[in-house]
Amino acid sequence: MKTILVVDDDEQTCTMLSVALTRNGYRVIEAHSGLDGLRMAQLHLPDLILSDIHMPGGTGSTLLRDIRHDSELKSRQVVLITGRPDLVTPRTGMEDGADDFLVKPVSIEALLKCVKARLDRASISWRVEDQVLAELRTSTPSQLPHEFFTPISGIIGLVEILRSGYSELAAGEVTDILDDVYESALRLNRTLRNYLLILDLPAASSEALLFPQTAIQVEENIRAGVKEALRLNKREEDMRVRISVCSILVKPHDLIRMVDELVDNACKFSRTGSPVEINLNAAGVLTITDQGRGMTEEEISRIGAFRQFDRKRHEQQGLGLGLVLVQKLVAQYDAKFLLTSQPGKGTQVVITFARPSKVENG
Repeated sequence: MKTILVVDDDEQTCTMLSVALTRNGYRVIEAHSGLDGLRMAQLHLPDLILSDIHMPGGTGSTLLRDIRHDSELKSRQVVLITGRPDLVTPRTGMEDGADDFLVKPVSIEALLKCVKARLDRASISWRVEDQVLAELRTSTPSQLPHEFFTPISGIIGLVEILRSGYSELAAGEVTDILDDVYESALRLNRTLRNYLLILDLPAASSEALLFPQTAIQVEENIRAGVKEALRLNKREEDMRVRISVCSILVKPHDLIRMVDELVDNACKFSRTGSPVEINLNAAGVLTITDQGRGMTEEEISRIGAFRQFDRKRHEQQGLGLGLVLVQKLVAQYDAKFLLTSQPGKGTQVVITFARPSKVENG
């Protein structure tokens, strides 16, 4: 028998929900405040939590946050309920980490449909997760990047909103959700691609030095890399691109990927409205600079493929894999990689490319 925790300061609503769920075969526990709800959740470990948002003594959003930070509760399904849809929309509820969203007055049909869908989703997620982990343990390092799972969760959550409440959403909300799904899919594709590339790339390759680019090709590929990064970061007005006439030794797709990853990281870890500077000088030195949060010397020394710094405050994806991929790509060429950063002031990455002895610059 599945256990459901109902949290609502309105005793009439709480009783109505409890009776409906009990009659349909669920075990129900009641709580009448956010604090009491957290205590009951920790005590009984329910399969699903239904919580009103607007309550004294700890809101539903606060309860949701506490649940997501509790090691034993964080994977539990949470459905938020509100009588004020003008203040809290399904999308904002999902962005806060909720699995679903109901609007008062809640009909019995909508309640039971929602509960069944959430419990089915939990069951499927556990089975899929167990199978995936079993396969990954035999084929890849056990410390998998956190970046894989954030976009997957976003895609699943947003699609669930469309599936369960499409008819109740305004056209603009549907468009916004589809845009978010698309961006999450792009982010997941980038992360998986980078992870596989990191596993496959050798430490160095003398063959790479056989691919000089003319000055025209270099400029085209740098701009292509910036454009690719802007698919996920709407920061066109922040870009400052300066490219001198210069030919360098690097494969076109590798240069595009380096610029894409470095600009993406610069955008993710700096505020919209602050400049991101991309500069290639005549000596073949590519510099990408942002004015973001920066990193300490200790964080720089610990850069690794499976590490993101200060994840509790910075949930953006890309730093853990992106910089490592660029470093491994740079290692394919007779080039140098240097990263400098100051907390609160920004980060600068400098790549000094080798230059061909005789290449026409045009």
